[in-house]
Amino acid sequence: MFLKWAAIFFVLAMVAAAFRFTGIAESASDVAEILFYIFLAIVLTFAISGVVVARKLTA
Repeated sequence: MFLKWAAIFFVLAMVAAAFRFTGIAESASDVAEILFYIFLAIVLTFAISGVVVARKLTA
């Protein structure tokens, strides 16, 4: 979900930059960056917890 919205805001930033709307482009790219980092944190959390749970189940 977060990655989808990050991609949408990234595309919005690229379109706004192409039309020289720098304020909108900057805001959209900031939102896209924040959403991407939230997505990355969630993925890393699930990956680490998956490894820990798998080790406990197989041990």
